[in-house]
Amino acid sequence: MSLTRLFISQRLGTGATLRLDGDRARYVGRVLRLRPGDRLRVFNGDDGEYDAHLQKVTKSSAELLVEEPVDSGTESALKLQLVQGISRGERMDFVIQKATELGVKRITPVFTEYGVVKLDEKRAAKRRDHWQGVAESACEQSGRIRPPLIDAPVALNTWFGMSARETDTDLILRPGAPTALTSVDAPSTKVCLLIGPEGGFSDQEYADARLAGFTAVSLGPRVLRTETAALATVAVAQSLWGDF
Repeated sequence: MSLTRLFISQRLGTGATLRLDGDRARYVGRVLRLRPGDRLRVFNGDDGEYDAHLQKVTKSSAELLVEEPVDSGTESALKLQLVQGISRGERMDFVIQKATELGVKRITPVFTEYGVVKLDEKRAAKRRDHWQGVAESACEQSGRIRPPLIDAPVALNTWFGMSARETDTDLILRPGAPTALTSVDAPSTKVCLLIGPEGGFSDQEYADARLAGFTAVSLGPRVLRTETAALATVAVAQSLWGDF
């Protein structure tokens, strides 16, 4: 049976004592039903992964003792960024969760012309925090130790105009594109994948992407739903150039 893994937003090191409060403590005590003496593993995205054991647990707090570091070796060497048109309801959560499991390093949610999700600045910040939590939970399940960076939602055209990206392979998924994803040369640095929302991209957005240096690629003859398209593209990229 695999050990429980917890993302901890505290510094880690052998011998450190960690205190959990609020929702995190309730998750340990009430959901996981861990008791003093139970073993688990902890990670924070920066200090690696460590064995630990539970020293104390109450209704509102828990205390962990950090032990020795663990060599996980679960992070993909492929530097992959997913730029995803924001979709409705649980679809975006699903994409965030599965892209994390598949090893994506960075996820940039973008507003597009045909996208139906509209967020003001306050709601966008809350949604970003929610998505970051989804990614952290996916890391706990999948064995990753570095949650992907979730950018604040931004308009696609604004993102195109931002500072130069450190990628050498920029790809936009487009049904019917003459270039197959499987025919693209392996990236030498990073790869960026641009996926549309439920309604796809407009002709102007495809044109803007081309001017920004993106190559249109296809996955085959069928039109895929946005969440299927994102995950299939990431999976193929990992199969071609990553650790699948």
